[in-house]
This record gives sequence, structure tokens and C-alpha cells, in this order.
Amino acid sequence: MRKIKIGLIGCGQISTIYLKNCTTTFRHILEVVACADLVEELARKKAEEFRITKACSVDELLTDSNVEIVLNLTAPVAHAEINLRALQNGKHVYTEKPFALTREDANEVLALANEKGLRVGCAPDTFLGGGLQTCRKIIDDGWIGTPYAATGLILMGSASDGMHPNFQNFLKLGGDPLFDMCPYYITALVSLLGPIKRVTGSVQQLHQEVTVTNPESPRNGETVPVTAPMNVSATLDLANGVIASLHAAKESFGYTPRFEIYGTDGILYANDPNFFNGSITLLQKNGQVKEIPYSHGFTEDSRGIGLADMAYALMSERPHRASGELAAHVLDVMLGVFESSSKEQHVKLATNIERPTALPLGLEYNALDF
Repeated sequence: MRKIKIGLIGCGQISTIYLKNCTTTFRHILEVVACADLVEELARKKAEEFRITKACSVDELLTDSNVEIVLNLTAPVAHAEINLRALQNGKHVYTEKPFALTREDANEVLALANEKGLRVGCAPDTFLGGGLQTCRKIIDDGWIGTPYAATGLILMGSASDGMHPNFQNFLKLGGDPLFDMCPYYITALVSLLGPIKRVTGSVQQLHQEVTVTNPESPRNGETVPVTAPMNVSATLDLANGVIASLHAAKESFGYTPRFEIYGTDGILYANDPNFFNGSITLLQKNGQVKEIPYSHGFTEDSRGIGLADMAYALMSERPHRASGELAAHVLDVMLGVFESSSKEQHVKLATNIERPTALPLGLEYNALDF
């Protein structure tokens, strides 16, 4: 099986783990042949660090005939634009989340891909990790009976410590808790239990600005506007009758994740959907509590597994799992939460998808196809 050639755009912090995994864990299917950034010096540094042969401008990468899939790691506001440009140049595209910031942009990307016969993929891909694939097997095998409810909780510290070099991006739409963190939970929910048909939400913004109060930050004392809600709660009605509640905030301190699935015969305490691993505990009807071992691999930080699965899918002509359609459904849910809050009413979703196929058992080490 030949390798699929990847061109990466956006050489910020998140690019490091993608490049590490593309050049190690998934090196048998992926080959990074070029990287680009608006700041070309960043691209040159990443190319040198990971022995990539070409560092170039964004325009050069998008027109490079050697690139088959564009890996789009730009800021959320640029995701749709870069995706469209990649497709217009005849390339498949895999993007970081969120897929887009509007439904119109998401639909335009999917329509262009369909017109040109190209593939679109999107993070998050943690649902393909050993933790959530094990949870999927537990549910599908009937260990908790019939699922009827789920809870997701994501309470995080605010961006006011100023330690991230671009912390101001976490105070805008795209870096807010709903668009930044909830895609992990919503994608996991859809993968485990199926699509969402209706949302009811409430969003609140406690502050109009934040001031960095950390002497260790180079931006200590700087005041930055807050332009997106930092406190979000939602009720999600799934097509199969499950009712899920979700709360996410970036207003306090620490990190408090929780993801639980409730069934008629048991309660599944899943791993944090933000990660590929973590403890999985099952409370059974008889009161017994069991810690469940993983049934699947990819339990380390396997960011990029969705891209690798897409490359395998290209070769074997099967559907890929972390698809643009899945990401568009997740976006529809998130925008529905905002709309529900502003209109003070339920919002029925227009999108409807099938659950991504579970990973099979017994895959060879670091492989995604038999």
C-alpha cells in the first residue's frame, strides 16, 4: 500500500503532535511532503524539526501537485476558506475543529467536495481512540441495557492566566467552550449513541473583558475583550430517545471533565472525550463496579488518527469515519444551542447522519484496515 501525501497548513502549537504522529505512528500510510504558514519562518522550523522536504507559502502548498490531502490546522475563522481553496485546487482536505463557524460555510465546503468527488474530514478524532471505542463496544454489546440518558461536564480555567501565546483566541467564537471543547463530547455522543434531532440551550457571558493577572505571563496586566459566551448549558434530544445534558464553561480554575452514559442495566463512566485514554468504569445493576480494560488500541495521544483513517479509506474506497458530514452535524448542534438560547425555544436540527462505523477488533499494530 502506497503512502498518501499530506500538506500541512498552520504550524502553530497543535501542529507538533500531528507531525509527530504522521511521521511515526501513521508513517506507513501518511507522508508529510510540505508545510506552510502565514509566518513562513514557522513553517521552516517545523520542516527542519520533522525532516519535511518542503516549507513554503500557503499559496505554494495549495497548488503543489504532489499534495493529495491538505491538513488544515489554521485558526477557526480561516477553516472554511482554506478548505474551499484546497478543494478548488483538487485536493482532499482534513481540518481541525470546528468544521466552520456558520452552517452556510459548512454546506458550501461539503457541496464543493461532492461536486469535485473529493473527501472532507474533520477533527476531533478522539472517538477513534482506545477509550471511546471500548465504550462503544460496551454499549453495543448490551452491558448497560438500553441507554436512556447521558451527561457531559467540562469546567475549565479561564484564559486570564495569559500563558497561551494566543490566549485571546479562546475569548472569541471558535475558542469559546462550546466550539472549542464541546466538539469532543458531541462527537463522542453521536459515535456512541447516534445523531441528535433537537437541542435546547442557554448561554451566558459573565464578563465583557478579562485582565491577565499572572506575573509569569509576558502579557500580565493586559486587558482583552471577551466576545463569546464562556458559560454554556444544553439539553440534547437524540433520535433514539436518549436525553443528554451538556455543560461547558471557561470561567474558573482547574479542569473538571465528566462523561457518563446511563442505561436500564448499568451506568458507564466513560473516559474524558478530550483524550484517547482514561479510566472506564461500569456500575452494574447488581451493584458491582468494574474497571474495564481496553478492547481497542490507540490509547496514547493519537491525534491524526482520523486523517490516517481517511487515507486508508481513499485507498480501499470505503467511507472514512471522521467525516465532514459528522462535523457538520456537530456544528449544527452547537449553533442550535446558540439559537435556542437567543430565541428561548427548542431548535430542531436539519442534519441527520449515521453513526460512524466502529473500529474492528484485532487490527494490526497502528493499522486502521485489515
